[in-house]
Amino acid sequence: MGLSGQHGAQTWTQRPDYKTYKSPYGPGYSINKNFHGIDLGRATKFGITAGSFGAVAGIFALFFFSDVPKVRKDIMQKIPIIGEQFDKSLPPSDNPF
Repeated sequence: MGLSGQHGAQTWTQRPDYKTYKSPYGPGYSINKNFHGIDLGRATKFGITAGSFGAVAGIFALFFFSDVPKVRKDIMQKIPIIGEQFDKSLPPSDNPF
């Protein structure tokens, strides 16, 4: 009444290389080229989203650091339309010294 056969860890065997059957009457389909499951359409959508977040983060950083004199003088005052708003020079009549 004892158990017969192999018990415990099974030996590793390689699966036979069978070609997948494709019926001649089935739909004609193909698998898109991908890289780790990400195809070109999904990569494009991800790139547009990442670029948008990067642009918003860059604009935020510029306006956040706009009171730093170096950023104000070298970057913000050279913007064509709104550059005059970042000119913080005092007129001589308001200078106490």
